[in-house]
Amino acid sequence: MAEFDTIAANYQELVSESVRITGESSEYFAAYKAEYVARKFAPRAGCKLLDYGCGVGLLSRKLKERLGQVRIDGFDVSNDSLERVDQALRAQGTFSTRIDELDRDYDFIVLSNVLHHVKSDERQELVRGLASLLTAGGKVVVFEHNPINPLTRWAVSRCPFDEGAVLLPTHETRGYFRRDGFQDLYRDYIVFFPRWLARFRRLEPSLHWCALGAQYVVVAGRHPG
Repeated sequence: MAEFDTIAANYQELVSESVRITGESSEYFAAYKAEYVARKFAPRAGCKLLDYGCGVGLLSRKLKERLGQVRIDGFDVSNDSLERVDQALRAQGTFSTRIDELDRDYDFIVLSNVLHHVKSDERQELVRGLASLLTAGGKVVVFEHNPINPLTRWAVSRCPFDEGAVLLPTHETRGYFRRDGFQDLYRDYIVFFPRWLARFRRLEPSLHWCALGAQYVVVAGRHPG
């Protein structure tokens, strides 16, 4: 994963450039996902959330802004990326390249566009490892690019660090969690309207069933027993 060290310094700019066709920036999409987590789960104060594959901490920062008293931890393979995480975030939680430095009782683990960077034959092992980091009844929230959406495929083709990435259809993502004994809670499609159609964005929560969303969310839970 040395490639992520090389792009850490201008990661946000690269993402923003790849999604320029939407009229939005990387900040918008991070805030969108943080709002989704807050709206769907309303994590209580004192909960612990792990941003797995946190990069430079953009989503972590938005989650902290939106969730307040929830503790945000982060894991990433790129040390250079972690060094660019806001100091305030690092002070309130653990941000590490080492799994053994993380807790084992997270209420939520968020993976935002992580799995398509993982080799196909290593994805199941990653999912299996997530179970060991969750508290009983905890949830994994996976955001991924929707390969059915043509604008998504175009944006991925323009993103330098997505070169060679293999996008996952929803059934593949759900299958990894089913095989490891997670409860497959549900799947939502998200991100439908670019900026020039922003007046329709209030409809997006009601379109969660529509497979044309630019991204999708798979939520899987660890059995509470």
